[in-house]
Amino acid sequence: MNIRKKVTWTLPPGTNRYAALDLWVPAAEDEGWSEDEVQYVINEVVEAADDKAGLEVLDWYTRK
Repeated sequence: MNIRKKVTWTLPPGTNRYAALDLWVPAAEDEGWSEDEVQYVINEVVEAADDKAGLEVLDWYTRK
């Protein structure tokens, strides 16, 4: 899957990747992302090597 969409949301400082997903997912759903698109990003974040890598995935899907 090749997702080029971005989500508008704010990552609170000191948040780990799992807590960040709890905030990112509702923001993506509010912006009309499909269940498959959201699940794709969740999988990328969960499968990341560590929190830093997982947060970098979310950063890529964040509108700046």
